[in-house]
This record gives sequence, structure tokens and C-alpha cells, in this order.
Amino acid sequence: MKGSGLMNLIPRSFFFNDDFDDFFITSSKRNDMKCDIYEKDNMYHIEMDIPGFDKEDINIELKNNYLTIKASKTKEEKEEDKNYIRRERSYGEYSRTFSLGEVDEDKVNAKFDNGTLLITVPKKDQEELKKTIEIK
Repeated sequence: MKGSGLMNLIPRSFFFNDDFDDFFITSSKRNDMKCDIYEKDNMYHIEMDIPGFDKEDINIELKNNYLTIKASKTKEEKEEDKNYIRRERSYGEYSRTFSLGEVDEDKVNAKFDNGTLLITVPKKDQEELKKTIEIK
């Protein structure tokens, strides 16, 4: 049986749940950062659509096993010569935070291509996670 122990007790959906999404992220902000997450070759793969942003607009931070992805865009300053009929493009800051569990932080890789952010997060080897407790 593959993957025994404590990990079988934790529901698979426990990891990669958005933190605080009911409290701090409005549904419209969250819907602008849709993602697919899958596991393959002992790695988590995150594919997130962030259309309309440049690589420089995106910040990825991994801290205490939490991965936070932020994208921010500011409004154009010179708009006096434009007579808008309709305005739908949004500006501001968008973010998603995921709980990862035990991962190899030094080997996380990210690539931004054609409006899609691709992040690979290697999981720590199960042997590294094992700890023997001394009985006193």
C-alpha cells in the first residue's frame, strides 16, 4: 500500500485549500486567478491562469509551508483623452494562498508563459519526514 501513515488520515483536499478565502478574498478577486493542481512524479504542479499580467506583476512567496501568489496591476494614469463606453478590465491586487505540507523549498520552480503561471513544488522524501521518538 503506497503512502501509509499519518498522510492517509488527512483528507487529500486538506492541502492546497485556500486559506481564509471566505474572509479575505472576495469571489471576484479569487475567480480571476483560477488554477489546476495535480500531483505527478513526487511533485505538485500548479497551473494558474493570470491573463493580462506581465511576469514583473507577479510575486510568489513560500513561507512556513504556505505558498502565496500575488498579482498586482495599476490603472493607467493618462486617461483624459479617452471617452470610455464600457470598462471591464480590472486593476488592483489579487492573491491566493495554499497550504503545501512538507515540500523541498529550495527546488520550487516557476515559469510564466502566455498568461499561465506554471509552478512545480517537489515533495519531501517520506524518509526525511520520518522521526523516531525516544522513550524516556
